[in-house]
Amino acid sequence: MMREKYTLRTVISAVGIEENKIHAFNRRNEQYFSFRVQEDGCLGVHFQIGEMGDEEGYARARKNLVLKRPYPFTLETGRRSRDLTERVLTDRELMEIAGEALDHVHSLHPDFTLNGGFVQSIVYSGQENDRGLEYSNRDCTTEFRFSFRHRDSRDLTDGGFSIGQRDFDVRKLYAMADNYLVGFGAERDLPDEIIVQMQYYDLLGLLAGSLNAESMCLGTSLLSGRIGEKVFADHFSLAHDVSEQECWNTPFFDGEGVVQKGDRLPYIENGVVLRGYADKRIAARYGVEHTGSAWRTHSDIPNNGNVNLRIQRSDRTIRELLNGRLSVVPVRYSGGGFNEKGEWVMPVQLAYLCDGEHFLGRLPEFTLVSSMFDMFGNDFIGVGSDNPVFNDKSILVRMRTGRI
Repeated sequence: MMREKYTLRTVISAVGIEENKIHAFNRRNEQYFSFRVQEDGCLGVHFQIGEMGDEEGYARARKNLVLKRPYPFTLETGRRSRDLTERVLTDRELMEIAGEALDHVHSLHPDFTLNGGFVQSIVYSGQENDRGLEYSNRDCTTEFRFSFRHRDSRDLTDGGFSIGQRDFDVRKLYAMADNYLVGFGAERDLPDEIIVQMQYYDLLGLLAGSLNAESMCLGTSLLSGRIGEKVFADHFSLAHDVSEQECWNTPFFDGEGVVQKGDRLPYIENGVVLRGYADKRIAARYGVEHTGSAWRTHSDIPNNGNVNLRIQRSDRTIRELLNGRLSVVPVRYSGGGFNEKGEWVMPVQLAYLCDGEHFLGRLPEFTLVSSMFDMFGNDFIGVGSDNPVFNDKSILVRMRTGRI
């Protein structure tokens, strides 16, 4: 018999903002445990919210071996601890920063109503077992998230912006607010060439699903049968990356205690599809490469799909990649997405014309059209080496305008 335990502790402190005023404060301190007993190729699991001693937790997990959850895999071993914390704000400091920021932004931009919140998240993830595995990961992040509405607007909201940091610098928030709210005052026309600049996370959903090794083996993925083929742009590379620079409340280990060398594993390199992602169960079932991609499922056996995908950055800044051209930055968009063929359509209600760093004015409503193979293929320009506009990574990709 082998035993393993997952631990997740979170402390979330949130300042609520409504119509330019602080209207609420909430603090949650939560603890989750998953006790796991492996015996005769099966896994018994007990999920616990709140404190419970190991002896009782493992006893309850052992009773659940009668459910016969198959898990014949060897548990991992290793020791490592990582703490990415830079600064922890007290509740008073959170309230003070939120109040000062609201007063500052509203004094400079009195025509706008702001709603949202200022949230600090402290997240601890741990995993240990009888083979000597001892992993722990701790992070502390703060995020300001605003929606804004101009006093003359007939919409419930015009747009929004957010900024996350580990050591919160309110000056970066002020610069972002100025960019979004000053830029709203001027109206501009769409450029002839549409180069979209945005955070790329929303664009990776279908690609991430297409890299699921089980779907690739079953023939239901858009990338089935294409491992080893050059499918995307020469300068497009994609990797699972849980290094310190690419994590945000994300542990370096997966749900089975697997750690990648250098905290990184490439899936697409220079446009060539290298592999799909598979946890131990999927790798054994289909005879494919095990990639350490298990979700830490607290109430059941691990599930496949835990990948923190990052596009490789260019060595050039966003403005250097634009080379004198202007970009289009979608701010409020909804009602579209990918279809099963990989085609992508997105109605945009608010966007700005941008020089790569500063907004030059807002654009009329329009609809963006692309596909998974175009946006990461011939139309892919790159991800800048710097973090303008969003205080985070920006992708540049050519798109078309069209209709739904």
